[in-house]
Amino acid sequence: MVNIMKTYLDCIPCFFRQVIDAGRMAGLDDKQQKKVVDKFASILPELSLDMSPPEIARLTNKLLQKTAKSKDLYAKIKQKSNQIGLRMYEKLKQKVEASKDQLLAAVEIAIIGNIIDYGAKNHLDLDKELDRMLRKEKQLIKKEKKRIFNYKQFKEQLSRAKTILYLADNAGETVFDRVLIEQIKRIDPNKIIIYAVKDKPVINDALLEDALICGIDKQAEIISSGSDAPGTVLALCSKKFLDVYNKADMIISKGQGNFEALAAVNKRLIFFLFMVKCAVVAENVDCKIGDITLLFNSGD
Repeated sequence: MVNIMKTYLDCIPCFFRQVIDAGRMAGLDDKQQKKVVDKFASILPELSLDMSPPEIARLTNKLLQKTAKSKDLYAKIKQKSNQIGLRMYEKLKQKVEASKDQLLAAVEIAIIGNIIDYGAKNHLDLDKELDRMLRKEKQLIKKEKKRIFNYKQFKEQLSRAKTILYLADNAGETVFDRVLIEQIKRIDPNKIIIYAVKDKPVINDALLEDALICGIDKQAEIISSGSDAPGTVLALCSKKFLDVYNKADMIISKGQGNFEALAAVNKRLIFFLFMVKCAVVAENVDCKIGDITLLFNSGD
């Protein structure tokens, strides 16, 4: 499906950018920000490129939390993202109800929600960007590109699956996930859907409270992955989560971080729903930055 995702040299400048952007967002002054940058630079030689990007991003997040003396650097950003998502909820539902293929529309909307990512793109006018993408979704998603949009396989596997594990990505994006989950339950109310969020604050990833605010609990059971990495790094996840992960009939994985963490895992039936946001991932997937993807890992 894809080359094995690891950390590339091209990822390293991005880590430094995220450190600086997050530090400013947390209110650190220049002296404090340089302290974090210097600390990350000092541990960089010890980090293996075989680590996935989410594993390294987890370390930078911990450095920032320690310096800022704050556990949740993106708390205000996540609150704003949830508010924007909830404000768009009725519009998103109407979009699905007006579509000939309502499941396809819900899948598209879930992926479009992945634009809510302050880790990859910090300066974002969410209202403007989301409205633009919803208006132009047919051009953006390019359903004719079956190589990177495996909807047929998604629909087939969904019809067979009894238990679905849905891996959350960012706060606010959870509203878009809710639209897809509701559509799946509308097709088959007996399907069991389990929605996994991060255990502790990391960048703007969704936590339990974000999922509850966005109404996920109305359609799915919410659990923690046990991890505080910005991606589902299995080695950092709890036993409870791994039990669910290994038993689920189908896994829906949202976001680029989850893709980076799980792309090399070939023992599970996983569908990766995300927007391509960097050149390294674009090269691995063989597509362009900005492409909206639905990739299928058969588990063979």
